[in-house]
Amino acid sequence: MFEERAVEAEKIDKLIRAGFAAPSALNERPWEFYVITNKEKLQELSTTSKYAKPVANAPAAIVICYNTSTLKNLDFVDINCAIAAENILIELEELGLGGVFMAVRPFQDRIDAVSKVLSLPENVVPFNIMPFGYPKNKRPAKERYNAERVHFVD
Repeated sequence: MFEERAVEAEKIDKLIRAGFAAPSALNERPWEFYVITNKEKLQELSTTSKYAKPVANAPAAIVICYNTSTLKNLDFVDINCAIAAENILIELEELGLGGVFMAVRPFQDRIDAVSKVLSLPENVVPFNIMPFGYPKNKRPAKERYNAERVHFVD
């Protein structure tokens, strides 16, 4: 899935900056970004769910979390973190990298497992894992446009 070469620090910085640039409801900006490049930690993260296995072969991963002690309203935390993740996914493409979004929340077993691997404080909740790197086989984007789902309202 990924080449074995490391991702440059400058590119990781651009990814995190893209996440911070995301808009958020109530301007809460709930996110905290955990960047993992340590192979042992990546291996541990790959065991946190049956879907997280690709993390083991990635040169890096970002875990987006939110801090419950800084939030005024938990109603929008998922969408806010998802918007930050989307910004990062777009930036990955721009930088010639590849990555994938792996859900942690709302699954309590995954939340507990990721929290344990990263030794997160009790008030910090993991939202997702995004392994990334240089893709081994870059595939063209799939066309997903569906005109039947587009409605113009006059």
